[in-house]
Amino acid sequence: METKANSDFSLILLRWFRENGRDLPWRQTHDPYAIWLSEIILQQTQVKQGWEYWERFMRRWPKVEDLAAATEDEVLREWQGLGYYSRARNLHFAAKQIVEMGGFPRTIEGLRSLKGVGDYTAAAIGSIAFGLPAAVVDGNVYRVLARHFGIDTPINSTEGKKVFAAMAQEHLPVSEASDYNQAIMDFGAIQCTPQSPHCSDCPLMESCVALRSGRVGELPVKQKTLKVRERHLIYIYVRCLGFVAIHRRGAGDIWQGLWEPLLVEKVPEGAQLLRQNVKHVLTHRILLADFYLWEVAERPTLPDGYIWVKEEQLDDYAVPRLVERLVSERI
Repeated sequence: METKANSDFSLILLRWFRENGRDLPWRQTHDPYAIWLSEIILQQTQVKQGWEYWERFMRRWPKVEDLAAATEDEVLREWQGLGYYSRARNLHFAAKQIVEMGGFPRTIEGLRSLKGVGDYTAAAIGSIAFGLPAAVVDGNVYRVLARHFGIDTPINSTEGKKVFAAMAQEHLPVSEASDYNQAIMDFGAIQCTPQSPHCSDCPLMESCVALRSGRVGELPVKQKTLKVRERHLIYIYVRCLGFVAIHRRGAGDIWQGLWEPLLVEKVPEGAQLLRQNVKHVLTHRILLADFYLWEVAERPTLPDGYIWVKEEQLDDYAVPRLVERLVSERI
């Protein structure tokens, strides 16, 4: 049963949301496609950047049937610059699933059966599109709950995930699941921010355990993760009479399905250095790349999988952000 304190917490968040919530285009609809698309794009992306991509996808593929009918190359090309490309591949796969189902599933279990949809995304789509009483738990939710209730269980531990999921569900007003989920996410993004939260004008300041105990900067707690490793790449931009050589990256490594120039361990004689030690940071990896231009009069023998494309058509191929930066150096 919901206590008065729990009820106050939820009511204060809802009141704050009605006055301060973000005006986002995917919130002006209950269309599950528009909502699902926004959630996938924003999984690892700031709202400001994701907004532009969401509008681009909605213009090009306004319905899930349109997205399902696209090719993977088209989807990856439209996604270029967002990173974490498995999201784009999962998005495309799930669109086909949805079409085969005859429409979006209307249960949390059904939504979770979609490729790339986990607990958080299923709860977000289910509550916002269909009013299902499922609480979302993302980084913003972890932070708000950990600080307000003074919970120091690591948010990335098995126990922590269970504790915060249960607490999020406990405070969810069943009849206002959509607004409450959006309220606590926005509250974490705008008010209870990771750095320099606005505690002095916070509507929850009187009941916030972290504020009273001076632990706002310490919560939430997160266990140390994997050590970041460095990886060195050498790319050769091979140009031959208006054509360039590229190949599609395979499974089992970063950037699956994207295209890149010739990747080598040894620089061929006659190649010209364009940029050296270009740094690109991934989640658990730092990439340092050197980029060379190699102009030849005859096509050299290349490893299997490389194709020659007209240089003027190179932009039609989806490439990783690092390669995009490097290719811009070509002369």
